[in-house]
Amino acid sequence: MKKITWKRHHKWLGIILSLFILMFCVSGIILNHRTSVADVNISRAWLPHRYHYKNWNGGLLRGTLPYMDKDSVHHVLVYGTGGIWKTDSAATSFDDFNKGLPCGADYRQMKTVIQAPDGDLYAVSPFGLYRHGGIDSGWRPLNIPVAEDELLTDMACRDDTLVVAGRSFLYVSAAPYKDFRKIQLKTPDDYDGKVTLLRTVWLLHSGELFGFAGKIIVDAIAVVLIILCLTGILYWLLPKYIRRRRQRGKQVKAGSQWLRASLLWHDKIGRMTILLTLFIVITGWCLRPPVMILLALNKVGTVPGTILDSPNGWNDKLRMLRYDNTCHDWLLSTSEGFYSLKSLEDVPLKIAGTPPVSVMGLNVLRKDDGGKWLCGSFSGMFTWDRLHGTATDYFTHEPAPETSGAPFGKKAISGYSTDMGDEGFTVEYYEGTSIIPQPEPLATLPMSLWNVALEVHSGRIYMGIAATYVFIFFAGLTAVWCLWSGWKLRRRKKK
Repeated sequence: MKKITWKRHHKWLGIILSLFILMFCVSGIILNHRTSVADVNISRAWLPHRYHYKNWNGGLLRGTLPYMDKDSVHHVLVYGTGGIWKTDSAATSFDDFNKGLPCGADYRQMKTVIQAPDGDLYAVSPFGLYRHGGIDSGWRPLNIPVAEDELLTDMACRDDTLVVAGRSFLYVSAAPYKDFRKIQLKTPDDYDGKVTLLRTVWLLHSGELFGFAGKIIVDAIAVVLIILCLTGILYWLLPKYIRRRRQRGKQVKAGSQWLRASLLWHDKIGRMTILLTLFIVITGWCLRPPVMILLALNKVGTVPGTILDSPNGWNDKLRMLRYDNTCHDWLLSTSEGFYSLKSLEDVPLKIAGTPPVSVMGLNVLRKDDGGKWLCGSFSGMFTWDRLHGTATDYFTHEPAPETSGAPFGKKAISGYSTDMGDEGFTVEYYEGTSIIPQPEPLATLPMSLWNVALEVHSGRIYMGIAATYVFIFFAGLTAVWCLWSGWKLRRRKKK
């Protein structure tokens, strides 16, 4: 193409994309440092209306727990992404049950709540395990030897043994649950030491593949993109400012200096970092459909010396754990499928004939009245008969598909309860449920800054779920072309 064509492409694509790239960069830096911003909340009242809770959607109701306090009063606890709320079996009123929990919304994203044989309540969120010893005492954190940067995912209790699942390890304690020991599960027979190409690219994009140092390098690339956006916008606007000053007969020396400086910095920084900026844009583009699907279907060996190069065969793979009284074994849900363990010291055995589960993991795993397992995820809800190795759709009763398909199915299940209403009911992530009323004040419960940054970074803040399939794909391609046109433009100028 001619130089003027390259220039037009670079100019107008840059102007259009600048705001979005700035938002990508700022949100990406926040996403890279979750624990540093875990205490920062953003009111949902400031966000688009689709982010307000309605009918218990958005994971606000993940599960419920009936329990009797020490005064022999029956209650029902509702837990999910907004913390824990106390009601009764008729759901007549809801009271805050979060006393003692950290104020950060990230800390209140409850995965499960159980009542141990000692009568105390235990709740687990990605960042901690909490104990509630009485109706007025509030929640207290328990010391647990969590591995560095590991998030907790689930909790189960069998007799007097409490087991907390992290993404890579299990943490086990016996009553009175003061001391926990970390367990690394044994490597299964089907372990090949490989990871999905999607996970490798994901960690490359964030820099986490190379630990904290990698994150800082990616943060620095984000700062470079911010500088390129600001200097480019400045170079576009300053001529207009200078022209108006001249028309009024005023001096424009300072404006001319800023104009030359903005072009100089934009040019030098852009040329010196072109490979790094293209790398960060292309890897981000790959993390959404359609490329994401191809990456998820292929496995590669772990990169030596990175966080993926771990002796733990279950590194970042554990999701949910339950004890099955019918089969007399532990049922383990992982990113690689379902496994069975007679004891936590045994080698996990892969289970065949399982229901499909979204790549985002299970939200519901519990038995129904007939002893069959209910498995709910963003791929739908399925009834699983372990004894006969069959799985059927919970709603249509048709045989379950062999694969989970797209990340979101026809019904994205985020919760389930049998403790309110006449019978059990599911809760959908987008539609929620109309079985029980949701108190109006819960609609604008705060969202963590990290989750807001995730919505911005994925593009969903602009156009909802359609961004997953459309926005990132076209924004990524356009950003690559904008960077490349700038590179070609400067090369032509040098020649």
